[in-house]
Amino acid sequence: MRKSDKKRSSSLFAPRPHVPLRWLAAAVALVVVATTGPATADGPGPAAGPDHQTTPGYGAEPADDGPADDGPAGNDGPADDGPVDGDGRSDEPGVEPAPERAPTSEVSWLSFPGGVFAVDSLGHTVRYRACDGDTGRVADPGMRVAAGVASGAVVVGGTAYRYRVPLVGRSEGTLEVIQRHRPPTTLTGVVVTSPQPPTDPAEGARLFPLSGQLARVVADATVNPSGATVRDLSGRYGDQQISVNGALRPKAASVIKLWILVELLRRVDCGQVSLDDGVLVTPADVVGGTGQLQFETFPQVVTLYRLARYLIKYSDNVAANVLITYLGGFAPVNALIDSMNQRSTILARRMLDSAAAQRGEENYTSPDDVVSLLGAVWDGEILTPDSRDLMIGFMREQTLNTKIPAALPPGVPVAHKTGDLPDASHDVGYYLIPGTETAVAFLTAGPMATGDETVRRMARTVYDFLVTPTGGAVEE
Repeated sequence: MRKSDKKRSSSLFAPRPHVPLRWLAAAVALVVVATTGPATADGPGPAAGPDHQTTPGYGAEPADDGPADDGPAGNDGPADDGPVDGDGRSDEPGVEPAPERAPTSEVSWLSFPGGVFAVDSLGHTVRYRACDGDTGRVADPGMRVAAGVASGAVVVGGTAYRYRVPLVGRSEGTLEVIQRHRPPTTLTGVVVTSPQPPTDPAEGARLFPLSGQLARVVADATVNPSGATVRDLSGRYGDQQISVNGALRPKAASVIKLWILVELLRRVDCGQVSLDDGVLVTPADVVGGTGQLQFETFPQVVTLYRLARYLIKYSDNVAANVLITYLGGFAPVNALIDSMNQRSTILARRMLDSAAAQRGEENYTSPDDVVSLLGAVWDGEILTPDSRDLMIGFMREQTLNTKIPAALPPGVPVAHKTGDLPDASHDVGYYLIPGTETAVAFLTAGPMATGDETVRRMARTVYDFLVTPTGGAVEE
């Protein structure tokens, strides 16, 4: 597994100790316009003001009121989702219009040990989220954007953040954190965009024919609006990303569990929790659908490790709901999503919460957002290598294997996460073929049975392309 080569400087991040990052030090507060605080943060901060509310798919927290998602054990799926309705929704069944968003070149986030600093240069907002806290989305009306670089400074809660963040991925950016009576801390790290630009455009061009092949599969899926995003992780294709309907926004189903896991592991990396910690699970937490915990006797204390593992291995709905509660509700997971500028994704309800689904409270994502998360995990930009390896290990243990694994020859190494509802079928993850490691996201709306077949066709199309002797250099 390739680990990214990044030059980073910081004393802020140690994987395990329980030390709040009050080390972010400072000399004097910058004299800048102080702004309103977090609408969705997992820590205290100034109250959100009317000038800076988040919107659905952009970190907003909907009502968090109770146990939603996947159905009968064995197919990760059908249990609860009502028809899509409401003004402004897509004409395609089960597909939500993507929220308005800036072009990908306008949003980027700086990856540094223990956190991120997100920049939206079109909306003139920033967000700092790290082990020591979360500013929420903060307006910076004085942001300067010139020569492809966003720069500026904001003050939140007495701490100043002065930044210079290129809007081109794989560049290096800097963030200076300043508090009174302490020396300033300078953080440097790689800039992440969605998509990341290729490291070698010439090699990346060799992946382009795959777009046409996937487009034919998508076109054939007349009853299943479908989308696919593929990113080379090995360098064989210059780390190129390609998409067909990458902005498609179906219900996320159990794919949303990946973000729940990343938020938990992020806290482990910060030393805030240990996977050996136990959580009391009661009979009231038990729901049906996929998973193993529902068959055990409660109340009992379950370790975070087992909850995290079952969340992915069995797509366990009880584990998902317990972890949502443990993490503090929807807001922290949506804060993670927002900090990575994944604007098509939102966690809005629990697993198997039919009432919430009928009220229109739904989880959504897109192929592009999924691959944005998978790529950041792989490259060590959002988790430490240890947590990254643990997450991918859980994905390799996935027991619901009727899609990507079923489409490939026996023994092909994959790590993946499924998601099924009556009107959605997904499979996402990593092809771990040595020397051709690849992140993939295959999402569909519409009837699950035909969606399953569409996912298998897309999965096989990618595999066949990757293993051709020419590496797909010649288009069909």
